[in-house]
Amino acid sequence: MNIRLVAALVQEWMLELLKGLGRLLLNPVFYYLFFLAAILGVSRVKRERKNFHVRAENAYFELRQLLPLGLAAGLVLSIITIGAGLVIPIELIVFAAGFTLLWSLTAKIRLLSPVYTVGFAFFAMLFFLSKKWELPLITSKTPEWSPDILSPIAVLLALLILAEGILISRNGGKGTSPKLVIGKRGLVVGIHEVKRLWMLPVFLMIPGESLAAPFKWWPLFSIGEQSYALILVPFTIGFFQYIKGMLPAESVKSVGKRVVKLGSVLVVLSLIGYWYPLASIVIVALAIIGREIISFRQRSIEDNLPFYFSMKNQGVMILGVLPDSPAAGMGLEVGELVMKVNGAPVNDEESFYNALMQNRAHCKLEVLDVNGQIRLTQRALFEGDHHELGILFVQDERKWETKRVQ
Repeated sequence: MNIRLVAALVQEWMLELLKGLGRLLLNPVFYYLFFLAAILGVSRVKRERKNFHVRAENAYFELRQLLPLGLAAGLVLSIITIGAGLVIPIELIVFAAGFTLLWSLTAKIRLLSPVYTVGFAFFAMLFFLSKKWELPLITSKTPEWSPDILSPIAVLLALLILAEGILISRNGGKGTSPKLVIGKRGLVVGIHEVKRLWMLPVFLMIPGESLAAPFKWWPLFSIGEQSYALILVPFTIGFFQYIKGMLPAESVKSVGKRVVKLGSVLVVLSLIGYWYPLASIVIVALAIIGREIISFRQRSIEDNLPFYFSMKNQGVMILGVLPDSPAAGMGLEVGELVMKVNGAPVNDEESFYNALMQNRAHCKLEVLDVNGQIRLTQRALFEGDHHELGILFVQDERKWETKRVQ
């Protein structure tokens, strides 16, 4: 292969990648996900202000989580899917976008997981193609219902679930939102809540007219004389979890590990579809069932655990630490117990701040960490610090009721 031909192929690839990127900007889901992330941020801030009169993270936190890690995961998936020659029917992409919009209307963020958007789109596509219907305004090059189109979708779904598990493990436990609720005994207790949205822009090959004969030298395009186009698809990963009986980071990470295991098993099983295409239908069904089992198990575990964030007879439980606050600078963490302030024992928010006011220039805390070890932390206080140390506590019922009435 001479240099001119290689240069021409590279130029064609770059042109096609730019076209695929341009198609992303025409996808309404791309813009809709920014809107959803903004709604999540605003609703969280309103709830936190209602509970604590202050917000933990600002309203842009969810927007900042939407893309950075998703871009990296999407790039890896793009390399894998294109390198493996996965050809995805345009019908699946359209139905996945439709289910993304549909499930978002339920206000259940967890339904925006790929297993529910792509999984249900898979079965909707099978029904659609079996009826020999056509999408309006779209010229489809997908053949009539054929087992050959099944296995690439199963592989894609398995890879998306694997990416979901990795994102949950690495990012889901960061910035969990504290929340006050009424426990079974009528007492105010604290929980943590995670509502996270990630966007994974993934380049996919679809049947089309954009790529033609010059690429037949690469096995990726050696499927008869069919030509292909690249399209950048904004897949959604939605994650919701409430945590009442464990440390938030540990609970979220354990769920992430289970999702990673599920995705790994599905990746292996999905390869069976290349020898037995109809097995892909079973694999997609198993993906939906497996993800549901993980969610059900997590809820069951949490329901059977006692409340971790509750008022104690000794010490004050830290429910939340505001970013960039004096408390964050002192290394205080969620789940720790403040036992003494400036040498005085404390057991509620009022006694904490009364002890803090005894020395307006200095703060010395005796803290019981999550490993049961006592440590000391201290820092100088500046004007206003004693009022805004940046710790969120489980408040007593009378104080919380007053805030709710307000």
